Amino acid sequence: MSNVLLTPSAKPEVAYEYFKAKLGCETDCSDVYADIKAENQPFILLDVRAKEAFEKSHAITAINFPHNEMNGDTVKIYPKDTQFVVYCWGPGCNGATKAAMKLAALGFAVKEMIGGIHYWEDFERYPVVRHQISAQV
Repeated sequence: MSNVLLTPSAKPEVAYEYFKAKLGCETDCSDVYADIKAENQPFILLDVRAKEAFEKSHAITAINFPHNEMNGDTVKIYPKDTQFVVYCWGPGCNGATKAAMKLAALGFAVKEMIGGIHYWEDFERYPVVRHQISAQV
């Protein structure tokens, strides 16, 4: 017996609904960059890492909004129809998931950019904004 098929595949209609819902909650670096490049960015790209990480390197057009600073008061500057795309470090980090959950709970449309800055910068080699962090003495 196949290890893959120990649990049978979902029926096609079930699989379709699952993957449709999944894509409603996530996007990838390629799609985000394609929209930025085409100047078709109907979303705000949020880097939800700490300020220091953002200052070191972040995706072009991204705004820093650390997930631990998100609450009903700090999001008031955004209209309720704002579409957000959030990212953090990458697959080993759940900061983007935490941010997406908070934004959704506050009534905003949100997608998580899977892969985070790690895939954006190291694998796809898309443009980033870099700042030199000087050593403090």
